[in-house]
Amino acid sequence: MRASWARSEQYGVSPEEVAEVYADELPTGSLFFECGARVLQGLRTTLADEPVGVMLTDPHGLVLTRWSDDSRIEHSLDRVHLAPGFYYDERTAGTNGLALALADQVPALVRGGDHYVAPLRRYTCAAAPVMDPGDGRLLGCINLTTWSQTSSHLLLALAQSASANTTSLMQVRSVGLHEQPAPRGEVFHVLTGERPLGAEDPCVSIGWSAARAETIAALATGGLVAVVGESGSGRTTLAMLGRRAGNRRGRVLVARAPRPSDVSGWMALWSPELRADDIGVVVSAADTLPSWAAAQLVADAGGRDRRPHPLTVTARSYETIPSPLREAVHTVVEAPPLRHRADDVAPLAAFFARQLRHRDVGFTPRAMRALGAASWPGNVAELRTVVRDAAARSDLVDVRHLPAGVVSGGDHVLTRIEAFERDEIVRCLAAPGATVAHAATELGMSRATLYRKISRYRIAL
Repeated sequence: MRASWARSEQYGVSPEEVAEVYADELPTGSLFFECGARVLQGLRTTLADEPVGVMLTDPHGLVLTRWSDDSRIEHSLDRVHLAPGFYYDERTAGTNGLALALADQVPALVRGGDHYVAPLRRYTCAAAPVMDPGDGRLLGCINLTTWSQTSSHLLLALAQSASANTTSLMQVRSVGLHEQPAPRGEVFHVLTGERPLGAEDPCVSIGWSAARAETIAALATGGLVAVVGESGSGRTTLAMLGRRAGNRRGRVLVARAPRPSDVSGWMALWSPELRADDIGVVVSAADTLPSWAAAQLVADAGGRDRRPHPLTVTARSYETIPSPLREAVHTVVEAPPLRHRADDVAPLAAFFARQLRHRDVGFTPRAMRALGAASWPGNVAELRTVVRDAAARSDLVDVRHLPAGVVSGGDHVLTRIEAFERDEIVRCLAAPGATVAHAATELGMSRATLYRKISRYRIAL
């Protein structure tokens, strides 16, 4: 503890207040976050009605998520910025439980007066680091915070138990999910004829249905098909669905292009499959391949004269495909971005939530309106991350479970001050039972001003 205080002083941390260091994006797409969120959901149930804030951080002290059923401690933690999106390492907040657990990589309990920054002395924090079950790397920590006058003798044990459960769950769920070591690249998905991909496509929009039909028709001609479009728009899924429709008893292998240093080993691993009669290969992100590898793929697949062609590729555009592959392409199909497929948002959201929880998860009308109105610059991949994050936190997804940027649905790039203002408005409006009048009072502005800002930030009500 003394060493942590010395470091805090050396870092120039103010003993009077916690510095506001905010991150614009939260890394919530990892297996660590998925498993940690699931464990903390169970812990939250155990601590129902207790004045405890339960949170997950990354290895740098960035708070990724926080839950509490006690509104008083929720509001108090907001005032000291112990909230999602804010950093809480020693350089930012001085000596505190989660910062100490991350710095020393051991469980830590910091009671009231042991905190370096005065406003934190009203709390007691217990935190335990979470290590990668594969290589022992520090992934982040689980932190529990309560009032300093509350009995805390079980707090550290709960944090340690949650950390151990997160590591165990990661170990169970990571089987088959780790990247293969170099030089194997990322051959990450093999599908057999007994898995009906068509039944797994929840998309219903006219644009997606037309692209899917176009892909199936193009592959039926036997030529090399390129599926192009924005990153995350579903290019690989479209190629897989088309391949599966034309060869239900065969196999579909999906190979994502690797790092440049791994290309040789990557090709040696799976390219002999191109000579099999019952296989279709989808090379994802083919526009990142070097020209020599593209030429080798064309040669291994039998060039333009072989019918049917065993290869399908995806890329950002036709022009970005390396020349040897581009010259062999027979048909180009575009995967439409999600912003042009509003009818797909609701079924995709339900599908991704069910994938995570293995059962149906509800969405309130407000949440679904917000999802439908969002611009989704990251396309389906972004929607998947947002929905899985929300579904890990609740059985009924509401706007308070969604990122403020999704709820506002705006395309305008906000300044840090504007983003903070928008996030505060969303937080107040998303509180259970909140009205515009209540939010205006909490924010200290008139209802007329709040309505203008809701319109400006395009916040879904």
